[in-house]
Amino acid sequence: MAIQITPQVPAFTVAATWQHALPALFGERVVLRQLRPSDAAALLRTVSAPDVSRFISAPPPDVAAFERFITRSQSQQAAGTLAVFTLTLKGHDTPIGLFQLRALEPSFRTAEWGFAIGSTFWGTGLFEEAAELVLAFAFDTVGVHRLEARAAAKNGRGNRALQKLGAVAEGVLRQAFLCGGEYLDQVVYGLVAGDWRRSRRLGRTSRLHLVH
Repeated sequence: MAIQITPQVPAFTVAATWQHALPALFGERVVLRQLRPSDAAALLRTVSAPDVSRFISAPPPDVAAFERFITRSQSQQAAGTLAVFTLTLKGHDTPIGLFQLRALEPSFRTAEWGFAIGSTFWGTGLFEEAAELVLAFAFDTVGVHRLEARAAAKNGRGNRALQKLGAVAEGVLRQAFLCGGEYLDQVVYGLVAGDWRRSRRLGRTSRLHLVH
């Protein structure tokens, strides 16, 4: 389906103001919105679950620490170097996951992204829907040219998810990720704007609406 941007908020306005307030990204079933301190408890429960935390960096240890993480994220967003979205279901404001987009250079033309979603929602298609919205934001709003991701080689689900989105495995970093006291190999994935836009023209994407 083609990307649609609501006429109330022109694309250039969103591009100029995301550092101050992230736009809400609406899919068929999901909403991605600005991260708020009140999300800390729900997100901590989600990312601390053993099946979710198995292959991600250690989350903040408690709600207060997660609130500090959110505050730091907002400061980095204001500086134009980071965007963190909370993932929710339409009609329900409780977070079920998050997506991070981090600049790897001052221009934000090269960036890295990461994500986590509650295991209850694995295999439902919600991740792919949300990920397409974040990709559209990264490439069309922020102006990212190259987007990178890392996934533990043992994380079969995470690797398949990235491949399904069109990301290309570009190499393996041996024992690059310390997780649970073990050094794991990581696969480096790359996705460039031109490739993503070509796939989008073939119809492999969700609708995108931007509102404030």
